[in-house]
Amino acid sequence: MSNAETTYSVAERVATLTLNRPDKLNAWTAVMEQEVRAAMDAADNDESVRVIVLTGAGRGFCAGADMSLLNTVATQGLDDRGRKQALATRGNRKGVRADFHRKYSYFPALSKPVIAAINGPVVGLGLVIALYCDLRFASDAAKFSTAFSRRGLVAEYGMAWMLPRLVGLPNALDLLFSARTIDAAEAQRIGLVNQVFANEQFTEKVNAYARELASSVSPRSMRVMKRQVYDAMFQTLAEAIETSEQEMLASLQSEDFKEGVAHFLEKRAPQFKGK
Repeated sequence: MSNAETTYSVAERVATLTLNRPDKLNAWTAVMEQEVRAAMDAADNDESVRVIVLTGAGRGFCAGADMSLLNTVATQGLDDRGRKQALATRGNRKGVRADFHRKYSYFPALSKPVIAAINGPVVGLGLVIALYCDLRFASDAAKFSTAFSRRGLVAEYGMAWMLPRLVGLPNALDLLFSARTIDAAEAQRIGLVNQVFANEQFTEKVNAYARELASSVSPRSMRVMKRQVYDAMFQTLAEAIETSEQEMLASLQSEDFKEGVAHFLEKRAPQFKGK
């Protein structure tokens, strides 16, 4: 897949999407947004892909919205086209909650796990993107900041909903109000990232985890569990239990369930088909 501001590759059932403006710390642009959407759709529709990794080229993950764009908006304001782009939705997708049709909240609607490989600074809109990924792994060189309050902005694109669910209300308010920069160790301590790896081994460690998911677990199970978890955010406990009971019965009739039992008893590597 040839793009101007991203790169995309597939190996060992893992699709790697890289934000590729290293001289700008991968600051976010409209072009990048379009390319990321196209690549995510391509990965989700590719049967050879089971896991998606999103990362940044060079020494940063994403430094937020490109400052030239912010400067234009600050000095000239938004025209009608700019307002529409800022509020754009992804469009309807069968069986997906309307909550996951919004501008950046579509990652949870993808049927495959999305891992944010945070290799360096992640700021503002870049942090919004990372929050919508399913898992976040950080290099020990990574730095994090919401940034918005220091630009006269607000908790954008649903960050006020996502961030407290990951780090708790007090930590979320601290990070939003102060926009202070935190390091990877603190990000892990408060639950913002799942794991932190040494920078020298970062890519290797993330890829090893992604390959483990892609080769050793049922893609059907991951697909269903991802939907269960995000839907459960809007359900009562009773509704979540009812959903799990229905999905359990369906899983017992699936090919992946039969293979899951067979490979364990036969002491061999699994050959899941995702069905």
